[in-house]
Amino acid sequence: MDCNQTVICGKIIEIGGLRYTPAGVPVTEFRIIHVSRQIEAGKPRRVECEVAAVALAHMAESISRTAPGTMVKLGGFLAKKGRMSLQLVLHVDKIDLIEI
Repeated sequence: MDCNQTVICGKIIEIGGLRYTPAGVPVTEFRIIHVSRQIEAGKPRRVECEVAAVALAHMAESISRTAPGTMVKLGGFLAKKGRMSLQLVLHVDKIDLIEI
C-alpha cells in the first residue's frame, strides 16, 4: 500500500539548526502550528495542532533560511520519528510560502 501523502498549511514556530547526515545531506527539523475550521459530522469545528516536520537536501536549506512566523503550505509523507518511536513526523518534499 503506497498511499501516504499529507498537505497542511500553517505558521513555522520553530526551526532547528541545519545539520548534515553522514552522507553529507542537509537536514532541518522544524515545527508548524495549524489552525483552521473543518466540518466534522456535519458541524463546524475549530482545529488546532502542532506538527513536527523534517526537510532534507534543498528543502532543508530553504527552510533554514526561512524566518519563524512565516506561513507555509507543506506537502510530504508521514513516518515514525525513529525506528523505535511511535511519534509521527511530516517528511516534507514540497514547500510553498503563503503570502498574507
